[in-house]
Amino acid sequence: MTASPDSSAAGPGRPLRLNPLTLLAAAGSTAVITTAAGSWPLSLAVVAASLGLSAAGGTARRVLAAAAAILVPLGLSLLMLHGLFFPEGSTVLAEWGPARVTAEGLGFAGRRILQLGAVVLALLVFSFSVSLPDLVAALSARGVQGRFAFVLASTLTLLPAISARARRIRQAQESRGLVVTRGLMSRLAAFRLQAVPLVLSLVEDAGTRSAALEARGLSNTGPRTSYREVPDSRLQRTARAVLVLLAAAAVALRLVQAGAGA
Repeated sequence: MTASPDSSAAGPGRPLRLNPLTLLAAAGSTAVITTAAGSWPLSLAVVAASLGLSAAGGTARRVLAAAAAILVPLGLSLLMLHGLFFPEGSTVLAEWGPARVTAEGLGFAGRRILQLGAVVLALLVFSFSVSLPDLVAALSARGVQGRFAFVLASTLTLLPAISARARRIRQAQESRGLVVTRGLMSRLAAFRLQAVPLVLSLVEDAGTRSAALEARGLSNTGPRTSYREVPDSRLQRTARAVLVLLAAAAVALRLVQAGAGA
C-alpha cells in the first residue's frame, strides 16, 4: 500500500522532518507577532527560545556572532537616540545642554533593543538552520517562479554565506603572514585587505551563479519537476495557516489599538 500524499515523512523510529516552509512561517510569524505586540516579556521569551533552539541545533556560535554584528550598531544608535533625546522623559539622570539622559528614555531604548533582538535572532536561527535546496524545491512545488524562489532562499542564507567566505579569506591571509594587532590602524588595514577580496569574490560568484541558473532554465515559465522530495503533511500545512492567521491578527489588533489611542 502506498503512502498518501498527506502522510508525514516521519515513521516508526524516524524523527519528524519539518518542511522549510513551516520553518519560514514560524520564523516570519514570530517576527511579526513580536513586533506588533511590543511586549518585553514576549520579546525576552523569543530571545530565550531562539538561543535554546540555536544551541540545540549546534548553530549558537554563528548565530550569536551574526546577531552581534547586526544588533551592536543598531542598539548603540537606539541608546543614543532615545536615551539622550526622549521627549517624554521626566527622570533626568544626566544633562548636557539639549541632551538629557532620562530613565524613561533608557527604558524605552532597552525595550526596543530587546524587541529588535528577538526578531533578529528568530530570523537568524531560521537562516542558519534551513536547507537551501529544500527551500527552493518546496517553493517551486508551490508554484513559485524558480528565479524568485532562488532569490528568496539566497537572501535568507546570505549572511551565513558571507560569514563563511570572510572566515576563509581571513584564514588564507593569516596563513600568508597577516598579523592583526590590537591597534585601531592595524584593524582598519586588515579590514580593508579582507573587504576587497570579499566583495570581489561575491560579485564573481553572483555572475557565475547567474550564468549557471540561466543554463538550467531557471527563468523559464511552465510546470517544473524536481528530483528533491521535500516531506510535508496536512498537520504542517494547517500549522502554517494558523501561524499566518496569528500574525495577521496581531497586526490587525495593533492597528486597532493605535487607532483607538489616536
